[in-house]
Amino acid sequence: MQISDLFIRRPVFSVVVSLLLIVGGLASLLQMPVREYPQVDPPVVSVNTVYRGASNEVIESRITEIVEGAIAGLEGIRQINSESRNDRSSVTIEFNVSRAPEAAASDVRDAVSRIASRLPDGAETPVVRKVDANASAIMWIGITSTTLDALELSDFLKRVYVDRLATVDGVANVYIGGERRFAMRIWIDRPALASRGLTVQDVENAIKRQNVELPGGRIESAQRELTVKTDSRLATVDDFQRVIVSSKNGYLVRLGEVAKVEVGAEDNRFEFYSSGKNAIGLGIVRQSTANTLSVANGVRAELAKLGDALPPGTTAEVMYDESQFIRASINGVIKVLLEGIALVVLVILVLLRDWRSTIVAIVAIPVSVLASYMIVAFFGASINVLTLLAVVLAIGIVVDDAIVEIENVHRRIEEGQEPLLAS
Repeated sequence: MQISDLFIRRPVFSVVVSLLLIVGGLASLLQMPVREYPQVDPPVVSVNTVYRGASNEVIESRITEIVEGAIAGLEGIRQINSESRNDRSSVTIEFNVSRAPEAAASDVRDAVSRIASRLPDGAETPVVRKVDANASAIMWIGITSTTLDALELSDFLKRVYVDRLATVDGVANVYIGGERRFAMRIWIDRPALASRGLTVQDVENAIKRQNVELPGGRIESAQRELTVKTDSRLATVDDFQRVIVSSKNGYLVRLGEVAKVEVGAEDNRFEFYSSGKNAIGLGIVRQSTANTLSVANGVRAELAKLGDALPPGTTAEVMYDESQFIRASINGVIKVLLEGIALVVLVILVLLRDWRSTIVAIVAIPVSVLASYMIVAFFGASINVLTLLAVVLAIGIVVDDAIVEIENVHRRIEEGQEPLLAS
């Protein structure tokens, strides 16, 4: 007795199994993450080193070349790319696809740690990290303002927008593009400095000595205990101007005498534009297992709620939304899928001229397609363009088998056999 006999002789059982497959497929389909392409964990590792104040030539010779030499002998390297620019060195190592990303990152980290002592004293510790395919932003929001400058707008967004958007379900991180951070900018008056026999290094050392917060121990009594700290951190322009740079023969040289001090942005070299205007950008990064469409909808809903919190003259605009491309791709594949089903049904109806046979094909296709998503979900795959295209191709196989069986059963019935026996 074949398996098909069981389903033919027990129609109620067949209907129940089909319904279970449909329900299980729908449940799996609704829980699967949606993205444009499959999730890929590439064996790519980056090494980033910051050396503030250094030119790109110094970065190249003192950092980049040393890092490249340390990692060049690692196993399984396919390609090494490096970039040296002012203040920063970036080295990207691409390994063979057979190499485990975690093992590759560990080897690079060990190699870089061995040459850390050869780097310049002022350079920060190299940061080694595995390139994450999910770390790119799925949405960029541009905020422009006619009433707030870049510093004030950046501060407002960090205090209000970033935290609110980070609470949206599925959001892993919120980047700030073109951010301006408050800093105290000191413009040295070189003639005034030279006339007093001082150097820029003297100014730097003086600020470091006097802009500190140190523990001062504790005061104890029978009833209480108090922690004491010596807080001499500099916070205002006046505080910096009063910094003593030098003391010679009873004469104090203060910072305000040899430099101009003002509040400004920490870095003005990078700009972010929205519709041709200077703006601050917010990049939304989703969690690796989150549904891109759901995250985008949640962010847009939160933006609508935050609209009233914007200062006058400030607007927020979604500049890039990956979910739109995903929707377009998925809708295109679904359209092809429905067209294929319609053509199959039309062919069966025209050639066999039997509505019962047509109904069998109409039922067989969605049951098979939905049931396949239980297997796809079991292996941790996502709904993307490739998996949907695979379903479109698989429909051809399902339809071929269905047409052959339906035509064979239909022929036997026309020859006079009972429907049960013909099936």
